[in-house]
Amino acid sequence: MGQIALVAGTTGLIGRQLLDLLLVDSDFEKVIAISRKPLENVNHKLQNIVCELNQLPVVLQNVKADVVFCCLGTTMRIAKTKEAFRAVDFDAPLVLAKMAKENGAKKYVLVSALGSNKNSSIFYNQVKGQVEEAISHVGFDSYHILQPSLLTGTRKEQRTGEGAAQVFYKIFGFLIPKKYASIESIKVARAMMGYASQIQIGKYVHQSVDL
Repeated sequence: MGQIALVAGTTGLIGRQLLDLLLVDSDFEKVIAISRKPLENVNHKLQNIVCELNQLPVVLQNVKADVVFCCLGTTMRIAKTKEAFRAVDFDAPLVLAKMAKENGAKKYVLVSALGSNKNSSIFYNQVKGQVEEAISHVGFDSYHILQPSLLTGTRKEQRTGEGAAQVFYKIFGFLIPKKYASIESIKVARAMMGYASQIQIGKYVHQSVDL
């Protein structure tokens, strides 16, 4: 029998592409996707759980999966407050991890960000670093953290500044060290699939240049 995947953040740039990949991958017999609004995807393997993130402790009580993919993330512009930002980028990924682990999940694959550091003076990077560490204590057999740089791709929602940044990278990208170069979102989604398929025990951090 194939594996069951649990995916959060399926309406974002990476999450949408990851979901498409999972639905055509024969290694996964079922894909449980969490979203705030019903998904447009139609597939016999797909189970769509529609809920607000603060409802996760309730809706995930009896949800079992082998692999968890977390693509949750927002911006301060969208969140408006630090508390709201932290609810999406720290609280929800950690609750997802704890509930899934309690129900038998063995692997957790997290999309974080390049520059994440729990001690950073930059709030965004600080929260990313803190959630990476918090999830590492949940106890998954295999825990993969992906730290992509600026993502290129077409979002359903436009994030202020990202469009200009993408144009900058296209023109002056040759001047930027490879470590910080922009990366196509589909490459991150494929990397998540690849790491999930590996039989490895432990915690692994993958920076943008390696994805």
